Amino acid sequence: MKILVVNCGSSSIKFQVYDADGAQTLVKGIVAKIGEDGAYLAKETYGAKFKQETVVLNHRAGFDLMMKTLLNEEEVLRNISEISAVGHRVVHGGDVFTKSVLITEETIRKLEELTPIAPLHNPAILVGIKEAKRILPNIPHVAVFDTTFHQTMPSKAYLYALPYTYYETHKIRKYGFHGTSCRYISQKAAEIMGKSLEELKMVVCHLGNGVTVAAIKGGNSIDTSMGFTPLEGLIMGTRSGDIDPGVIFFLQQHVGLTIDRINDLLNRESGLLGISGVSNDMKEIEKRATSGDKRCKLAIEMFAYRIKKYIGAYAAVMGGINTLVFSAGIGEGSPSIRAMICDGLEFLGIQLEERENRDSRRYERIISTPDSKVQVLVIPVNEEEIIVMDTLAVAGLRSKWAT
Repeated sequence: MKILVVNCGSSSIKFQVYDADGAQTLVKGIVAKIGEDGAYLAKETYGAKFKQETVVLNHRAGFDLMMKTLLNEEEVLRNISEISAVGHRVVHGGDVFTKSVLITEETIRKLEELTPIAPLHNPAILVGIKEAKRILPNIPHVAVFDTTFHQTMPSKAYLYALPYTYYETHKIRKYGFHGTSCRYISQKAAEIMGKSLEELKMVVCHLGNGVTVAAIKGGNSIDTSMGFTPLEGLIMGTRSGDIDPGVIFFLQQHVGLTIDRINDLLNRESGLLGISGVSNDMKEIEKRATSGDKRCKLAIEMFAYRIKKYIGAYAAVMGGINTLVFSAGIGEGSPSIRAMICDGLEFLGIQLEERENRDSRRYERIISTPDSKVQVLVIPVNEEEIIVMDTLAVAGLRSKWAT
Protein backbone atom coordinates (compact mmCIF):
# COMPACT_ATOMS: atom_id res chain seq x y z
CA MET A 1 0.00 0.00 0.00
CA LYS A 2 1.51 3.29 -1.11
CA ILE A 3 0.89 6.63 0.59
CA LEU A 4 1.84 9.97 -0.96
CA VAL A 5 3.01 12.56 1.58
CA VAL A 6 2.85 16.20 0.47
CA ASN A 7 4.32 19.26 2.19
CA CYS A 8 3.43 22.35 0.18
CA GLY A 9 5.17 25.69 0.78
CA SER A 10 4.85 29.11 -0.79
CA SER A 11 7.40 28.26 -3.49
CA SER A 12 7.99 24.53 -3.12
CA ILE A 13 6.36 21.11 -3.01
CA LYS A 14 8.08 18.44 -0.96
CA PHE A 15 6.85 14.93 -1.64
CA GLN A 16 7.44 11.35 -0.59
CA VAL A 17 5.99 7.99 -1.55
CA TYR A 18 5.93 5.60 1.38
CA ASP A 19 5.35 1.86 1.20
CA ALA A 20 3.10 1.32 4.22
CA ASP A 21 3.43 -2.46 4.00
CA GLY A 22 7.21 -2.54 3.70
CA ALA A 23 7.66 0.42 6.09
CA GLN A 24 10.06 2.21 3.78
CA THR A 25 10.38 5.35 1.70
CA LEU A 26 10.46 4.56 -1.99
CA VAL A 27 11.14 8.04 -3.30
CA LYS A 28 11.34 11.54 -1.84
CA GLY A 29 11.91 14.85 -3.52
CA ILE A 30 11.12 18.51 -3.96
CA VAL A 31 9.92 20.86 -6.66
CA ALA A 32 11.61 24.09 -5.61
CA LYS A 33 11.62 27.79 -6.53
CA ILE A 34 8.15 27.59 -8.09
CA GLY A 35 7.44 30.72 -10.11
CA GLU A 36 11.07 31.84 -9.85
CA ASP A 37 14.19 31.70 -11.99
CA GLY A 38 16.25 28.59 -11.31
CA ALA A 39 13.31 26.34 -10.48
CA TYR A 40 14.30 22.70 -10.14
CA LEU A 41 13.19 19.21 -9.27
CA ALA A 42 15.35 17.05 -7.03
CA LYS A 43 14.60 13.50 -5.91
CA GLU A 44 16.13 10.48 -4.29
CA THR A 45 14.96 6.98 -5.24
CA TYR A 46 16.36 4.07 -3.23
CA GLY A 47 19.42 6.22 -2.48
CA ALA A 48 20.00 7.32 -6.09
CA LYS A 49 19.88 11.12 -6.37
CA PHE A 50 18.75 13.23 -9.32
CA LYS A 51 18.41 16.98 -9.86
CA GLN A 52 17.22 18.93 -12.88
CA GLU A 53 16.58 22.62 -13.45
CA THR A 54 13.32 23.35 -15.24
CA VAL A 55 10.57 25.93 -15.63
CA VAL A 56 7.76 25.70 -13.07
CA LEU A 57 5.34 28.60 -13.48
CA ASN A 58 2.96 27.81 -10.63
CA HIS A 59 1.89 25.13 -8.16
CA ARG A 60 -0.39 23.45 -10.70
CA ALA A 61 2.60 22.96 -12.98
CA GLY A 62 4.61 21.81 -9.96
CA PHE A 63 2.10 19.09 -9.08
CA ASP A 64 1.92 17.94 -12.69
CA LEU A 65 5.72 17.72 -12.76
CA MET A 66 5.75 15.81 -9.47
CA MET A 67 3.25 13.22 -10.72
CA LYS A 68 4.99 12.87 -14.08
CA THR A 69 8.24 12.24 -12.22
CA LEU A 70 6.68 9.66 -9.91
CA LEU A 71 5.07 7.79 -12.79
CA ASN A 72 8.43 7.64 -14.57
CA GLU A 73 9.74 5.70 -11.59
CA GLU A 74 8.44 2.27 -12.57
CA GLU A 75 9.99 0.65 -9.52
CA VAL A 76 7.96 3.08 -7.40
CA LEU A 77 4.68 3.59 -9.26
CA ARG A 78 3.46 1.78 -12.35
CA ASN A 79 0.28 3.84 -12.46
CA ILE A 80 -1.45 6.49 -10.40
CA SER A 81 -4.04 4.06 -9.03
CA GLU A 82 -1.36 2.49 -6.80
CA ILE A 83 -1.57 5.52 -4.48
CA SER A 84 -4.07 4.61 -1.76
CA ALA A 85 -4.19 7.96 0.09
CA VAL A 86 -2.48 11.34 0.41
CA GLY A 87 -1.24 12.80 3.68
CA HIS A 88 -0.82 16.57 3.76
CA ARG A 89 1.38 18.32 6.31
CA VAL A 90 -0.54 21.40 7.45
CA VAL A 91 1.41 23.88 9.53
CA HIS A 92 -1.43 25.70 11.29
CA GLY A 93 -4.73 24.25 12.45
CA GLY A 94 -5.44 26.91 15.06
CA ASP A 95 -7.58 25.60 17.89
CA VAL A 96 -10.17 24.37 15.39
CA PHE A 97 -8.36 21.11 14.63
CA THR A 98 -7.29 19.02 17.61
CA LYS A 99 -6.44 15.91 15.60
CA SER A 100 -5.69 14.80 12.04
CA VAL A 101 -8.79 14.84 9.82
CA LEU A 102 -10.12 13.71 6.49
CA ILE A 103 -10.06 16.63 4.06
CA THR A 104 -13.55 17.61 2.98
CA GLU A 105 -14.99 20.81 1.56
CA GLU A 106 -15.78 21.78 5.16
CA THR A 107 -12.15 21.19 6.15
CA ILE A 108 -10.98 23.43 3.32
CA ARG A 109 -13.45 26.13 4.33
CA LYS A 110 -12.19 26.09 7.93
CA LEU A 111 -8.57 26.26 6.76
CA GLU A 112 -9.47 29.28 4.64
CA GLU A 113 -11.00 30.92 7.73
CA LEU A 114 -7.71 30.35 9.58
CA THR A 115 -5.69 32.21 6.93
CA PRO A 116 -5.56 35.50 8.93
CA ILE A 117 -3.60 33.79 11.72
CA ALA A 118 -1.42 31.79 9.31
CA PRO A 119 -0.91 34.08 6.30
CA LEU A 120 2.56 32.73 5.51
CA HIS A 121 1.57 29.06 5.56
CA ASN A 122 -2.07 28.16 4.99
CA PRO A 123 -2.60 29.81 1.57
CA ALA A 124 0.19 27.72 0.02
CA ILE A 125 -1.02 24.58 1.78
CA LEU A 126 -4.56 25.15 0.51
CA VAL A 127 -3.22 25.43 -3.03
CA GLY A 128 -1.40 22.13 -2.49
CA ILE A 129 -4.51 20.39 -1.17
CA LYS A 130 -6.65 21.57 -4.06
CA GLU A 131 -4.06 20.59 -6.68
CA ALA A 132 -3.50 17.17 -5.12
CA LYS A 133 -7.25 16.54 -5.03
CA ARG A 134 -7.47 17.62 -8.69
CA ILE A 135 -4.90 14.99 -9.68
CA LEU A 136 -6.07 12.32 -7.23
CA PRO A 137 -9.79 12.99 -6.71
CA ASN A 138 -11.04 9.52 -5.80
CA ILE A 139 -8.87 8.62 -2.81
CA PRO A 140 -8.76 9.90 0.80
CA HIS A 141 -6.76 13.04 1.56
CA VAL A 142 -5.79 13.59 5.20
CA ALA A 143 -4.60 16.77 6.92
CA VAL A 144 -1.98 16.26 9.65
CA PHE A 145 -1.41 19.45 11.63
CA ASP A 146 1.80 20.72 13.22
CA THR A 147 -0.25 22.44 15.90
CA THR A 148 -2.45 19.59 17.16
CA PHE A 149 0.19 17.93 19.35
CA HIS A 150 0.44 21.12 21.43
CA GLN A 151 -3.32 21.35 22.01
CA THR A 152 -2.75 19.62 25.37
CA MET A 153 -1.08 22.75 26.76
CA PRO A 154 -3.00 24.25 29.70
CA SER A 155 -4.44 27.73 29.34
CA LYS A 156 -1.86 29.15 31.76
CA ALA A 157 0.80 28.14 29.22
CA TYR A 158 -0.87 29.11 25.95
CA LEU A 159 -2.56 32.41 26.83
CA TYR A 160 -0.88 35.80 26.49
CA ALA A 161 -1.43 38.53 29.09
CA LEU A 162 -3.45 40.65 26.68
CA PRO A 163 -7.05 41.66 27.35
CA TYR A 164 -8.93 38.35 27.25
CA THR A 165 -11.25 39.58 24.54
CA TYR A 166 -8.42 39.33 21.98
CA TYR A 167 -8.26 35.60 22.61
CA GLU A 168 -12.04 35.23 22.49
CA THR A 169 -12.50 37.33 19.37
CA HIS A 170 -9.29 36.85 17.39
CA LYS A 171 -7.90 33.59 18.83
CA ILE A 172 -4.60 35.23 19.74
CA ARG A 173 -2.75 32.61 21.81
CA LYS A 174 0.28 30.35 21.70
CA TYR A 175 -0.21 27.44 19.29
CA GLY A 176 3.27 25.97 18.94
CA PHE A 177 4.68 24.28 15.84
CA HIS A 178 6.86 21.28 14.88
CA GLY A 179 4.23 19.23 16.70
CA THR A 180 4.47 16.31 14.29
CA SER A 181 8.20 16.19 14.90
CA CYS A 182 7.79 16.41 18.69
CA ARG A 183 5.20 13.65 18.67
CA TYR A 184 7.45 11.32 16.67
CA ILE A 185 10.52 12.11 18.77
CA SER A 186 8.77 11.57 22.10
CA GLN A 187 7.36 8.21 20.99
CA LYS A 188 10.70 7.09 19.57
CA ALA A 189 12.58 8.15 22.72
CA ALA A 190 10.29 6.05 24.90
CA GLU A 191 10.79 3.10 22.55
CA ILE A 192 14.59 3.41 22.59
CA MET A 193 14.71 3.62 26.38
CA GLY A 194 12.19 0.84 26.84
CA LYS A 195 9.94 3.05 28.96
CA SER A 196 6.34 4.19 28.76
CA LEU A 197 5.60 7.77 27.75
CA GLU A 198 3.63 8.21 30.96
CA GLU A 199 6.78 8.04 33.11
CA LEU A 200 8.82 10.52 31.08
CA LYS A 201 9.45 14.20 31.79
CA MET A 202 11.03 15.12 28.49
CA VAL A 203 12.45 18.20 26.83
CA VAL A 204 12.62 17.90 23.05
CA CYS A 205 15.03 20.19 21.20
CA HIS A 206 14.13 20.35 17.50
CA LEU A 207 17.08 22.41 16.29
CA GLY A 208 17.08 23.25 12.59
CA ASN A 209 16.64 26.43 10.59
CA GLY A 210 13.43 26.61 12.61
CA VAL A 211 13.80 25.81 16.31
CA THR A 212 11.34 24.37 18.81
CA VAL A 213 11.97 23.35 22.40
CA ALA A 214 9.01 21.56 23.98
CA ALA A 215 8.17 20.29 27.46
CA ILE A 216 6.48 16.89 27.17
CA LYS A 217 5.18 15.27 30.34
CA GLY A 218 3.55 11.86 30.21
CA GLY A 219 3.45 12.05 26.42
CA ASN A 220 1.58 15.36 26.41
CA SER A 221 2.90 18.76 25.39
CA ILE A 222 2.57 21.13 28.35
CA ASP A 223 4.58 24.03 26.92
CA THR A 224 6.53 24.90 23.81
CA SER A 225 8.74 27.73 22.62
CA MET A 226 7.01 28.85 19.40
CA GLY A 227 3.83 30.84 19.83
CA PHE A 228 1.05 32.51 17.85
CA THR A 229 3.47 32.29 14.92
CA PRO A 230 6.79 30.46 14.49
CA LEU A 231 8.58 33.75 15.27
CA GLU A 232 8.35 33.41 19.06
CA GLY A 233 10.92 31.47 21.04
CA LEU A 234 14.50 30.55 20.28
CA ILE A 235 17.04 32.14 17.97
CA MET A 236 16.62 30.46 14.57
CA GLY A 237 18.26 30.57 11.17
CA THR A 238 16.72 33.89 10.14
CA ARG A 239 14.08 34.48 12.86
CA SER A 240 14.83 36.61 15.90
CA GLY A 241 12.92 34.56 18.44
CA ASP A 242 12.00 36.30 21.71
CA ILE A 243 12.50 40.07 21.77
CA ASP A 244 11.01 42.96 23.73
CA PRO A 245 7.86 43.97 21.79
CA GLY A 246 8.90 47.56 22.44
CA VAL A 247 11.67 47.09 19.87
CA ILE A 248 8.98 46.95 17.15
CA PHE A 249 7.59 50.34 18.19
CA PHE A 250 11.09 51.84 18.34
CA LEU A 251 11.94 50.57 14.86
CA GLN A 252 8.72 52.06 13.52
CA GLN A 253 8.77 55.40 15.35
CA HIS A 254 12.49 56.21 15.48
CA VAL A 255 14.12 54.22 12.67
CA GLY A 256 11.27 54.78 10.23
CA LEU A 257 10.64 51.15 9.30
CA THR A 258 7.18 50.12 8.12
CA ILE A 259 5.34 47.22 9.74
CA ASP A 260 5.93 45.11 6.61
CA ARG A 261 9.64 45.93 6.71
CA ILE A 262 9.85 45.00 10.41
CA ASN A 263 8.04 41.73 9.73
CA ASP A 264 10.57 40.91 7.03
CA LEU A 265 13.46 41.95 9.29
CA LEU A 266 12.38 39.73 12.19
CA ASN A 267 11.50 36.70 10.07
CA ARG A 268 14.11 36.71 7.31
CA GLU A 269 17.10 38.83 8.34
CA SER A 270 17.58 38.13 12.05
CA GLY A 271 18.56 35.07 14.09
CA LEU A 272 21.86 33.39 13.26
CA LEU A 273 22.06 35.32 10.00
CA GLY A 274 21.54 38.67 11.69
CA ILE A 275 24.09 38.08 14.45
CA SER A 276 26.77 36.38 12.35
CA GLY A 277 26.29 38.65 9.36
CA VAL A 278 27.33 35.84 7.03
CA SER A 279 24.92 32.90 7.06
CA ASN A 280 21.94 31.13 8.62
CA ASP A 281 23.73 27.79 8.12
CA MET A 282 25.14 26.56 11.43
CA LYS A 283 27.81 24.49 9.67
CA GLU A 284 29.18 27.60 7.99
CA ILE A 285 28.93 29.61 11.21
CA GLU A 286 30.78 26.94 13.20
CA LYS A 287 33.48 26.77 10.52
CA ARG A 288 33.98 30.52 10.61
CA ALA A 289 33.91 30.64 14.42
CA THR A 290 36.69 28.04 14.52
CA SER A 291 38.71 30.32 12.23
CA GLY A 292 38.31 33.24 14.63
CA ASP A 293 35.19 35.05 13.43
CA LYS A 294 33.94 36.78 16.61
CA ARG A 295 30.40 37.42 15.42
CA CYS A 296 29.97 33.79 14.39
CA LYS A 297 31.25 32.74 17.80
CA LEU A 298 28.77 35.12 19.41
CA ALA A 299 25.90 33.74 17.32
CA ILE A 300 26.70 30.21 18.52
CA GLU A 301 26.98 31.29 22.14
CA MET A 302 23.63 33.14 22.00
CA PHE A 303 21.96 30.17 20.30
CA ALA A 304 23.12 27.68 22.94
CA TYR A 305 22.48 30.04 25.86
CA ARG A 306 18.84 30.64 24.95
CA ILE A 307 18.18 26.91 24.53
CA LYS A 308 19.79 26.21 27.90
CA LYS A 309 17.43 28.74 29.53
CA TYR A 310 14.38 27.04 28.04
CA ILE A 311 15.55 23.60 29.20
CA GLY A 312 15.92 24.93 32.75
CA ALA A 313 12.51 26.60 32.63
CA TYR A 314 10.79 23.50 31.32
CA ALA A 315 12.46 21.31 33.92
CA ALA A 316 10.97 23.66 36.51
CA VAL A 317 7.41 23.54 35.17
CA MET A 318 7.50 19.72 34.90
CA GLY A 319 8.92 19.28 38.39
CA GLY A 320 12.11 17.77 36.99
CA ILE A 321 13.42 16.19 33.82
CA ASN A 322 14.52 12.64 33.03
CA THR A 323 14.86 12.79 29.23
CA LEU A 324 16.49 15.30 26.87
CA VAL A 325 16.35 14.76 23.11
CA PHE A 326 18.18 16.53 20.27
CA SER A 327 16.81 16.36 16.74
CA ALA A 328 16.70 18.11 13.32
CA GLY A 329 19.71 19.38 11.38
CA ILE A 330 21.68 21.11 14.14
CA GLY A 331 20.47 18.86 16.94
CA GLU A 332 21.45 15.73 15.04
CA GLY A 333 24.60 16.96 13.34
CA SER A 334 26.48 19.27 15.72
CA PRO A 335 28.24 17.62 18.67
CA SER A 336 29.72 20.96 19.78
CA ILE A 337 26.32 22.66 20.00
CA ARG A 338 24.91 19.74 22.02
CA ALA A 339 27.89 19.96 24.35
CA MET A 340 27.53 23.74 24.79
CA ILE A 341 23.85 23.40 25.61
CA CYS A 342 24.44 20.65 28.18
CA ASP A 343 27.47 22.31 29.77
CA GLY A 344 26.39 23.63 33.17
CA LEU A 345 23.25 21.49 33.36
CA GLU A 346 24.91 18.86 35.52
CA PHE A 347 22.79 20.09 38.45
CA LEU A 348 19.76 18.72 36.60
CA GLY A 349 21.46 15.33 36.31
CA ILE A 350 22.64 15.72 32.70
CA GLN A 351 25.98 14.03 31.93
CA LEU A 352 27.11 13.56 28.33
CA GLU A 353 29.26 10.61 27.27
CA GLU A 354 31.89 12.49 25.25
CA ARG A 355 32.73 9.73 22.80
CA GLU A 356 29.09 9.11 21.90
CA ASN A 357 28.39 12.83 21.62
CA ARG A 358 31.39 13.45 19.33
CA ASP A 359 29.83 11.24 16.66
CA SER A 360 28.19 13.60 14.16
CA ARG A 361 26.47 10.84 12.20
CA ARG A 362 22.70 11.15 12.22
CA TYR A 363 21.33 8.00 13.81
CA GLU A 364 19.28 7.35 16.93
CA ARG A 365 21.26 6.69 20.09
CA ILE A 366 21.76 7.58 23.75
CA ILE A 367 24.65 10.01 24.28
CA SER A 368 24.54 10.33 28.07
CA THR A 369 26.69 8.37 30.51
CA PRO A 370 25.28 5.16 32.06
CA ASP A 371 24.97 6.91 35.45
CA SER A 372 23.38 10.11 34.10
CA LYS A 373 20.09 10.80 35.89
CA VAL A 374 18.79 12.30 32.66
CA GLN A 375 19.02 10.20 29.53
CA VAL A 376 20.15 12.33 26.59
CA LEU A 377 19.35 11.09 23.09
CA VAL A 378 19.86 12.00 19.46
CA ILE A 379 16.88 11.05 17.29
CA PRO A 380 16.70 11.95 13.59
CA VAL A 381 13.43 13.66 12.77
CA ASN A 382 10.91 11.63 10.77
CA GLU A 383 7.67 13.59 10.52
CA GLU A 384 6.63 11.59 7.48
CA GLU A 385 6.18 8.42 9.52
CA ILE A 386 3.64 10.15 11.74
CA ILE A 387 1.87 11.59 8.70
CA VAL A 388 1.64 8.13 7.12
CA MET A 389 0.35 6.54 10.34
CA ASP A 390 -2.32 9.22 10.78
CA THR A 391 -3.28 9.04 7.11
CA LEU A 392 -3.81 5.29 7.38
CA ALA A 393 -5.83 5.66 10.58
CA VAL A 394 -8.04 8.55 9.46
CA ALA A 395 -8.62 7.03 6.01
CA GLY A 396 -9.57 3.70 7.59
CA LEU A 397 -6.77 1.82 5.83
CA ARG A 398 -4.81 -1.06 7.29
CA SER A 399 -1.30 -2.07 6.36
CA LYS A 400 1.08 -4.85 7.38
CA TRP A 401 3.26 -2.15 8.98
CA ALA A 402 0.67 -0.18 10.97
CA THR A 403 -2.18 -2.45 12.07
